[in-house]
Amino acid sequence: MNSDTDSPPSPTPTPVHIAVLTVSDTRNLATDTSGQLLVDRLTFAGHVLAARDLVRDDRDLLRERVLTWCGVLAVVAAPHVEVIIITGGTGITGRDVTVDVLEPLYDKTIPGFGELFRMLSYAEIGASTIQSRASAGTIGGRVVFALPGSTSACRLGWDAILQHQLDVRSKPCNLVKLLPRLSEV
Repeated sequence: MNSDTDSPPSPTPTPVHIAVLTVSDTRNLATDTSGQLLVDRLTFAGHVLAARDLVRDDRDLLRERVLTWCGVLAVVAAPHVEVIIITGGTGITGRDVTVDVLEPLYDKTIPGFGELFRMLSYAEIGASTIQSRASAGTIGGRVVFALPGSTSACRLGWDAILQHQLDVRSKPCNLVKLLPRLSEV
């Protein structure tokens, strides 16, 4: 691979345990095309689907699920999760609570993710991209990404950003090499 935008030639040699969470009042797992796209993409890339769930646009439910997957809440049989990808709830309406829940939980923010996502999104949807609050940060040594709920937004987020940052072969740097160090003090 010559750059961060080259497609990995084969499944990653260092699989990451990824959880996919859809935030929606209107979808269920059978109709969740955005979550399914992320599951399909990450497994095709050679990663491990650690967990998948769908929660309503509810602050308490979302917070509990994220903190459980991040290992912050002690729950029996919590799955081994290194990365969480959330789709949905990143807009600006009253029911869009994903970013409002995540931002106070972040140990560190990754502002470049939202900035890059909106820059790339502009090419597809123009100025409407200002309505996206795509976000990322670390919580309890895990990396958490919040993408808009549309399937095209999830495709863009995975194909243009996440697949490269979650592949140890991406140069000049990637998040996989940083995962063991995220809990450093």
